Parts: sequence; structure tokens; C-alpha cells
Amino acid sequence: MQRFASDVAFTPSVKAIQTQKGSRTSYARMEQRGSWETTVTPDLAAFLSELDMFYLGTANAENQPYIQYRGGSPGFLRVVDEKTLGFADFSGNRQYITLGNLAENPKAFLFLMDYTRSRRVKLWGRARVVEGDPDLLDRLRDPAYPGKVERAILFEIEAWDVNCPQHIHKRFSQRQVSQVIEQLQGRIAELEAELSQLQGKA
Repeated sequence: MQRFASDVAFTPSVKAIQTQKGSRTSYARMEQRGSWETTVTPDLAAFLSELDMFYLGTANAENQPYIQYRGGSPGFLRVVDEKTLGFADFSGNRQYITLGNLAENPKAFLFLMDYTRSRRVKLWGRARVVEGDPDLLDRLRDPAYPGKVERAILFEIEAWDVNCPQHIHKRFSQRQVSQVIEQLQGRIAELEAELSQLQGKA
């Protein structure tokens, strides 16, 4: 039985290694202060509202892990309630590995990355596939995306933690880069116009 929310990751084996390596004392203090979050906080909700990608980890009945990339418009991973996140699932390469894994093992993991600000959030929980719920699909769909929503995937949070920003390489999305390029192109056009005027006067 788990005593602390972080026990979902800090198993007895992990704690033994932490003790061996000298980090158990600091994590024990963290546990006594309240351990990890177990519900959606305003900070997490704000983080999700800007997120345009994440990684979803599942495993089959034989404990073979699988990680899948998910991308969409900012905020496509939605807060359903204080314990649940959800997203619309579209047709892909039709391998259905994630769906098959969840059919026999509901344990799942979300790895949320913000490469621009060097932030990452780890969430442990359970996920399930929801078919034939038009109200839920309408709630999760992105009106700006033309793809047909085939189903929803809901993720029930057991615990989550913010990882340190160390060693995260900064990367920028096409959406972010295009805004900078447009500004630069506008400034170049202004300078070219000024140069043309000066050359005409000369």
C-alpha cells in the first residue's frame, strides 16, 4: 500500500538505491512535507493550456513498454476535472499499440515537455479509451483541426511532479519560429524601403 503519492515511482527498490547513493534523506523530507501533487493545480492547468505536444507511455500485459508522441494545438490536452485529463484520438498508422496496451494494462505515464522554457512535468496514472461518447468528443475536439475524432483517451492522475530544467535543450515550434520570421521580414522590408528612398535622393 502506498503511503505517499511519490511511492508510485519511489518503490522499495528505488528507495534502497536512493539510500545507497545518498539522496534518500532529502526525498524523505519531501514526503513529510506533502509529497507530490495528486490533482490538477492552477499551475498545471496553465502549463497544459500552452502545451502543444507530449509523450504517452503505456505497457502491455507482459510489461513491454511503449511510448507514443502526441501533438496538437496548444491546450489540446484538456482538464476534464481535478483528477482527469483527456484528449481526442485521431486516426493514425492503425497499429493500435496504445489501444491494445490499455485494453490489458491501464497503467500509463505522461511526459510533458516545454522545450522553449526548459520545463518538464511527469504524471503517473491510469488511462482508458472512451468510444461512442459524442458529448465528451465535442468537449475534447479542436474546432480548428479538420481531422475526425475517433475516440477519447482519459488519463486519471495518481501523482505528478515537476522535473528540474537541467540538460533540457531549447527547441522552438514552427508556430513560434514563424512569428519571429514574420517580424524580421517586416523589419527587412522597412529597411529596404528606407534604403530605396535614400538611393533615390542621392
